[in-house]
Amino acid sequence: MNARTREGFYTLWTVAILLCLAVCVFLLAYVSFTGGGETAETAPPAQTGVPVDGQTPADGQAPADGQAPADGQAPAQEQAPVNNPTVLAETLDLGQEYQDKLVFLGDSTTYGLYAYGVLPHWQVLVPSNGTLSLFNWAVETVECYTPGDDQSAQSLSIADAIAARQPEYLIITLGINGVAILNEEQFKDYYTGLVQAIQAASPNTRIICNSIYPVIDANTAADIKNDKINAANQWIQDVAAQTGTRFLNSHEALVDGTGNLSSQFIDAQNDGIHMNTNGYNALLQYVRSHAYQ
Repeated sequence: MNARTREGFYTLWTVAILLCLAVCVFLLAYVSFTGGGETAETAPPAQTGVPVDGQTPADGQAPADGQAPADGQAPAQEQAPVNNPTVLAETLDLGQEYQDKLVFLGDSTTYGLYAYGVLPHWQVLVPSNGTLSLFNWAVETVECYTPGDDQSAQSLSIADAIAARQPEYLIITLGINGVAILNEEQFKDYYTGLVQAIQAASPNTRIICNSIYPVIDANTAADIKNDKINAANQWIQDVAAQTGTRFLNSHEALVDGTGNLSSQFIDAQNDGIHMNTNGYNALLQYVRSHAYQ
């Protein structure tokens, strides 16, 4: 083999070896990018749609309950309507038939129902002097008339009068004198004792604990004001709830925009407390349209 031939042979082998090396480098690179395992850039994305540690899912993902939130926010919880079974809600006006089944027990603000001829005396249980204080209910007597007879009455304790009459519905309106001297605990104790005594005397009577009526602040003594009455009306509602009776918020039918007794219901003596005939008629209309059913 001459020199020229050897040089050509070596050149050919050199080229072949370089080509082999190039092929190997290419194959190694190819395997590295396609089959050489997951890297940070090629690893599959993390699972979505499941909140972590109670966090809201990312935008576009369904929350756990399956309801899609608006604008990526968790859906707000719907508020259930408030329904207080203790408070008598508005009804149709049940008229005279319902009104004739009612008996009213109370103080001088109740006595006016009879004094102004709005109701017969047999539907009104008050002492002979026309007034009654909450804190004296256990020792006072009331004039108890027989239905249909307004001429003769027995003077009985409240419990005995209720036992004798067994009214289908009894509306209690007491406390305007009590707000002047009683704190919440005392007021509720007296009122609860009265309700429980009535329940014992006539278990089938449906008892309605009526709100105290508004007054005219400017015309009343400093210890009988609307702020105290408003507080006491909440106490009465609490007692009604605790004793399984009903609360009648007739106060709202008699009050004006300033929180006082409406001027159209002011009694002629204008003492700031007592109502006229218009007031009692408005009261009865409210009673009939917020019936115990």
